[in-house]
Amino acid sequence: MPDAGEGLTEAEIIGWRVAAGDIVTVNQIIVEIETAKAAVELPSPYAGRVHELLAEPGATVEVGTPIITIETGAPDGSGGPSAPEADAGSKIGEVTADGRIATLVGYLPAGRSGGRRARRGASAGSAADPPARPAADAQPPVAPAPPVVPSPPAPSSPPAPLASRPAPAPSKGGPAPGDATSKAPLATPPVRKLAKDLGIDLRSVHASRSDGVITREDVQHEADVRAGSAPAGSVGAVGGVREHRIPVTGVRRATAAAMVTSAFTAPHVTEFLTIDVTPLMELRERLKARPEFAGTNLTPLAFVARAVCLAARRTPEINAVYETGGDGHDQILVKDYLHLGIAAATDRGLIVPVIRDADAMNVADLARALQELTATARAGDTTLAQLTGGTFTITNVGVFGVDTGTPIINPGQSAILAVGAIKDAPWVVDGQLAVRTVCQLALSFDHRVIDGQQGSQFLADVGALLADPGLALAF
Repeated sequence: MPDAGEGLTEAEIIGWRVAAGDIVTVNQIIVEIETAKAAVELPSPYAGRVHELLAEPGATVEVGTPIITIETGAPDGSGGPSAPEADAGSKIGEVTADGRIATLVGYLPAGRSGGRRARRGASAGSAADPPARPAADAQPPVAPAPPVVPSPPAPSSPPAPLASRPAPAPSKGGPAPGDATSKAPLATPPVRKLAKDLGIDLRSVHASRSDGVITREDVQHEADVRAGSAPAGSVGAVGGVREHRIPVTGVRRATAAAMVTSAFTAPHVTEFLTIDVTPLMELRERLKARPEFAGTNLTPLAFVARAVCLAARRTPEINAVYETGGDGHDQILVKDYLHLGIAAATDRGLIVPVIRDADAMNVADLARALQELTATARAGDTTLAQLTGGTFTITNVGVFGVDTGTPIINPGQSAILAVGAIKDAPWVVDGQLAVRTVCQLALSFDHRVIDGQQGSQFLADVGALLADPGLALAF
């Protein structure tokens, strides 16, 4: 399992794109994993034949643990090229002559890996077992023997890509759940999440599509079949189908840990403000007719983002973070740039992609950045780099029809703004009751960094800019 950076120590195997015996090339996508921050496709650093898959879909694997073995000789036995990064003759999981462990991406120091995991059902000393691989902390051999590459059967044509191979006809009983010899089921991340929610092992679901890809309807049908009596040992089944358990992995587990850390580390203060945004909504309608906004989804959130950036200039503590010094000398780090995180609910859980240098953008730029960010998040293509480095976060609870809330600060930041639903409500204007378009804002901040006066000033500035957009000329 490669080290994806950002302090991540483990990842979950979502699905394999190859199987034992397949021929792979350098940079061919072989597996999809889910870290605590994003779903990632891993390329092969070797050209050769897949010997064995060492981790099953759904398994959570620590960084440095071998997950696949690849025989790096060419199929014709003449020897073939491997990745430029790999030492000649080294395999994934082996300790090289300089004491490093070859992984899918780069190298890890010896000692980060626990060595190769034993296969289930394989007896010790079995003739089918490959030669034992040295453990992470063992001394490397002085002259390792070159890998033995069995000659494959001569195919009449090159192997077809995984996506184009015809799906095998399912047997009447289907593959047994947990069968290590069965190939990873093909399904999209939303379908995998539905299966987890329903406590269904995808390997027990028959695909109705000709290409073998499991659909939501297939999963739901399997759930309906089980409605009468859940099979013994089914994942998460308790008391028939009236209860089920959802494994806490990936993004969900990282979010839970981060929120607990933040809530019990930073002293939270939350303030609320209700504002009349009728002038803002009128300005929005006028701007939508201008040519520079053609094809752009100009949402109210773009104006909120711009107001946050302008208000942060007058209250820079909002864009700071409390640092605890190891020698007892604490500091407040004030950042002279604003990387704006936007909380987004996806099928994989809550993620916070980041608009970098948002303070240097105008409303049109922010609107386009938000549009791109939203489309990428919904497609599940948000990269790890897009989820890191935020300095302030906005969460739009208004899209769910919620008026307000008490948001929890993201670790590494000092404030977060919740934007409530924008809707018509009675409002007093010049002493007269009128119907206006209003919105509620909620600001949570770290009281170690931001005093009540500073937090109140920032929230009031954001509210004033949204209630009277013309004030932006004075900031």
